[in-house]
Amino acid sequence: MASSPPPFAYFEWMIAWRYLRARRAEGGVSVMTWISLIGITLAVFALIATLAVRSGFRAEFVDTILGANAHVTVYSLGEVTPRGRVDRTIKNYEEIAARVAAVPGVTRAAPLVRGQVMAAFQGSNAGAEIYGIAPADLMTLPRIVNPDASIGDLSRFEEGIALGSGIARELGVGLGDKVKIISPNGVKTAFGTSPRVNAYEVTYIFTAGRYDIDRTRAYLPISDAQSFFNREGLADELEVMVEEPDSVEKLAPALLQAAGERGQIWTWRDASGSFLRALEVEDNVMFIILSILVLIAAMNIVSGLIMLVKNKGGDIGILRTMGLSQGSILRVFFICGAFTGIIGTVFGVILGSLFALYIDPIFSFVNVLMGGGVWDPSIRGIYALPAELHLDDVLSAIALSLGLSFIVTIFPARRAARLNPVEALRYE
Repeated sequence: MASSPPPFAYFEWMIAWRYLRARRAEGGVSVMTWISLIGITLAVFALIATLAVRSGFRAEFVDTILGANAHVTVYSLGEVTPRGRVDRTIKNYEEIAARVAAVPGVTRAAPLVRGQVMAAFQGSNAGAEIYGIAPADLMTLPRIVNPDASIGDLSRFEEGIALGSGIARELGVGLGDKVKIISPNGVKTAFGTSPRVNAYEVTYIFTAGRYDIDRTRAYLPISDAQSFFNREGLADELEVMVEEPDSVEKLAPALLQAAGERGQIWTWRDASGSFLRALEVEDNVMFIILSILVLIAAMNIVSGLIMLVKNKGGDIGILRTMGLSQGSILRVFFICGAFTGIIGTVFGVILGSLFALYIDPIFSFVNVLMGGGVWDPSIRGIYALPAELHLDDVLSAIALSLGLSFIVTIFPARRAARLNPVEALRYE
């Protein structure tokens, strides 16, 4: 007794290939095959491009947070003064900073003096937030030391002030210019508190990569900031950097203990948690929407296979009478649909990967084509559309596309396999 051929035998592939390349006059559906192929390609391209932009946006956002801000902020709950005000300054900040820096996993703890001021230069004004910090501590901030762009010499920081590029642009200041810093809570006199005005030479201008930082941030040496804000011998908070920012919650108990009885901490996740959670929800929703897009594209395969089965009804009847089993017929038409899904997925992965790798020139071309102003950093927060191509994102897109393509192909293939050969040949 002759043994049955193994699944996906050579002749099954040959028949499937013959059907795929058949012309419409020969009973083929090449047009529908091309439509299915293009649909799968565009759907996979859109999915990979979206996942790459999502990953790039999150990475850029987190990098700008961690590169120019504290991973953990240590502050004081404060004490009520005789006048009824709450004094939240840290008096023994050097001692607390030493205890916090000794916590395993902490790379440094820097005292800060912060205050909001008005910056002025030749009739132009801009709001700014002053960060008073020691020069050695400023040199540990990656987005300030190695920013996207900078002019000036950071080694001269002690001689003046470092400005974000947004402030400098709004004021029209350059290196060597004297910018006035005005604080409403300044000099204490017998008649009350009068505004304090000091002038500082601009020694460094940086672009950290986040519009809100570049538009508001300015750095002063901590000694100058203490004098300007009447904080002699005091600090407003401690800026703490850790080795693993993503695991900062694990250090919270030790940091709280080191901060002392009235100390509190505020992590970068606390500060940006709502945005990150919203971004995660948006990521999930976008993945679902694009998955539906891939499913719609895959449904074109069903349409094409149904037409193919109808046109090849006579061939199916002949093949069955020649001895082909239902399983062989099913596999022939499964190969037809799966082949379309595989080729479309491959093309989609190539296009999506190229988009992610060359997003900067593509974005520049679109910006020129639209006359500029496509990307507003004051709204987006960052200066360009980022993209990062991750292997797990590509594999997710491939698995989704191939999985849907294979699943939807089964139904018309089963219909072909169950076709009665007598009925198929009746009108031939």
